[in-house]
Amino acid sequence: MVTLPRLVVAAPSTGQGKTTVATGLMAALTAAGHQVSGHKVGPDYIDPGYHALATGRPGRNLDPHLVGEERVVPLLLHGAAGADVAVIEGVMGLYDGRLGTDGFASTAHVATLTSTPVVLVLDVARLSRTVGAIAAGMVAFDPAVRVAGVVLNRAGSERNTAEIVRALDLPVLGVLPHDERLAAPSRHLGLVPTAERAESERTIADLGEQVARHLDLDALLAIARSAPDLDAAPWTPPVVAPSDARPVVAMAGGRAFTFRYAETEELLEAAGCRVVTFDPLTDRALPAGTRGLYLGGGFPEMYAGELAANTALLADVREAVARGVPTVAECAGLLYLAETLDGVPMAGAVPVAAEMTERLTLRYPAVTAAADSLLLRAGEEITGHEFHRTRTTPEGDVTGPTLHASYLHVHWAGHPHLAQRFADAVHADPLRHHGDAEATPGLLDFAVNVYEGPRPAWLDEALHAAVDGASSYPDARPAAEAIARRHGVGVPQVLPTAGAAEAFSLVARLRPWQRPVVVHPQFTEPHAALVQAGHAVTTVACRPEDGFALDPAAVPDDADLVVVGNPTNPTGVLHPATAIRKLCRDGRLVVVDEAFMDAVPGEVESLAGEPGVLVTRSLTKHWSIPGVRAGYVVGDRDVVAALAREQVPWSVSTAAVAATVACLSPEALPESEQRAAALATWREWLQAGLRGLGIEHVPSAASFVLARIGPGGHAALRERGIAVRRADTFPGLDATWVRIAVRPPETTARLLAALKEVR
Repeated sequence: MVTLPRLVVAAPSTGQGKTTVATGLMAALTAAGHQVSGHKVGPDYIDPGYHALATGRPGRNLDPHLVGEERVVPLLLHGAAGADVAVIEGVMGLYDGRLGTDGFASTAHVATLTSTPVVLVLDVARLSRTVGAIAAGMVAFDPAVRVAGVVLNRAGSERNTAEIVRALDLPVLGVLPHDERLAAPSRHLGLVPTAERAESERTIADLGEQVARHLDLDALLAIARSAPDLDAAPWTPPVVAPSDARPVVAMAGGRAFTFRYAETEELLEAAGCRVVTFDPLTDRALPAGTRGLYLGGGFPEMYAGELAANTALLADVREAVARGVPTVAECAGLLYLAETLDGVPMAGAVPVAAEMTERLTLRYPAVTAAADSLLLRAGEEITGHEFHRTRTTPEGDVTGPTLHASYLHVHWAGHPHLAQRFADAVHADPLRHHGDAEATPGLLDFAVNVYEGPRPAWLDEALHAAVDGASSYPDARPAAEAIARRHGVGVPQVLPTAGAAEAFSLVARLRPWQRPVVVHPQFTEPHAALVQAGHAVTTVACRPEDGFALDPAAVPDDADLVVVGNPTNPTGVLHPATAIRKLCRDGRLVVVDEAFMDAVPGEVESLAGEPGVLVTRSLTKHWSIPGVRAGYVVGDRDVVAALAREQVPWSVSTAAVAATVACLSPEALPESEQRAAALATWREWLQAGLRGLGIEHVPSAASFVLARIGPGGHAALRERGIAVRRADTFPGLDATWVRIAVRPPETTARLLAALKEVR
């Protein structure tokens, strides 16, 4: 059993003075030396902000609709831990709850759930003896609700007040005179948040002084102490940290983003995240190391011009969303991510335009997820609330595996699995997501780009021989010589690596890059390696409306490192060598990831051996040896020498050396060309099938095809036993895209049949 003195401040209707009395009482009790915990019935964000100023503690919400009846008392005890008394401000009229539910989530409902006595605030400015009738009706309506006394607000003459007191059968706990100076200013959605009012602290101090002068604090405390003990344990965040790391979740704050529940931050912290608040009005960039983005509610429409003027942060947010940083945007957050808000440019991270309307949207719904997203799974139901005077075009939520943007506000304490999923995604880092994570047992694999077919006998023999020779340390010189012969360059111009991944890591550590640029969408490993090395990466996007073609002019002039794929993973676009050459200039290193160039017949457009360019290659996919990390770089000898100095000894295994020598031998060339030709035939068969189904796709030169199968398509294929690579973790793509590995026609036919069902 837990002892907690407490009372509820309620009223017959909105506008009677609940906030004035409740907040003033909190301030008065705090000033008198009590530890006071402030709570608000319902979903409102603004009143708890006033409560926090009055008490010096976070304001808390108690809402059975948002969190479930069973969590109301635990959340009350959690918020009131260490407090001497809890003051709970009601919502609307005492018995007014969710429409059609007989008062569910009303103030009376919460008072009953928490066994808390009620103090009734009555605005008597235009009343006399009728006040007695109103109070009597409020008491008699539900005997389970204990109304312990009344406070008269906006009282007039002493004579009229005395008439009212004689008409009441309840103790009068105080009489507040009519004083407009104590009214909090309002706007189109209610009270002005405290963060926007410079005079808020002074106003609350004045409220506290007025309440202390006109209300009987001892009598109110006696009522609070009469509340029975509670048989429950305080709520604790039921989430776990996925790892020991504490990745940063950037949480929007400041004057434009004041709406969020205190438990949201507590849940994320408990799930191993480090929450860092930033102000979209003043901060020029997201917090360093941001791995997740939470944009709650507020009034961005009131600050649209100032938000738009902060173009540096808008670009940073847009890039973060584009590269798959897990992002939750509720209401105001959705508006901030929109292309425009009342015609003013916003982040442009989601394809909607927002505008103010005359109509108020006020909903208290339970909604069912139509498809999988960052937070929800198809068919799941959650409760929430909407409260706004804006609309988006087109309407509807914008969701995907790394994004949840919606008008719906959700209290995560009622749905803690949402916090867990968000934290899991933040810890996972989309830049580290690979197709092999999706090719789970039992699914037909169109997610991994490994050539489907047996390895040549000569390659298996070489690998077996390497295992027999594994008793000696590896010697990479034979691999370097084979690479040099294959590309007609000198041995000092090549470096064998443990797959292309090691090459990207070496490049990231090569220099203190001032402006590294990654051209996206493309394989995320180069970007991840640069971030891991501590570099701030600039993203240049190839646009779908341009067929994802490379625009050299889009790369900033001051870029000292540019990374581009060719053919690019996941688009399959083969950029002309002439376009890539335009990227070259003094003081800049251009890295071309040609991991899939061996899938291009004749390897046209390859820049291996080109002066001023560093080419990275991988042998793993074309030769069906992903378990053998075999790759290399070809470039200018001084760059290659610098990379070699960064390479740890014996990083290239004996098996990788053997595979490199075998796969780059003159005898292997015909087999390589045959595989490239087979891939071209299979690819055309797949693309013809996509065309027949009317599915948008990008003409490919690689061993995969990027296709736009629509929202929920990825999950729908998995339900039919087929794994394709989700594409939203590639910066610049969303959840409507998937990458499909090229397979023989008989296998592809099964995919096309499933796609026909999904369409």
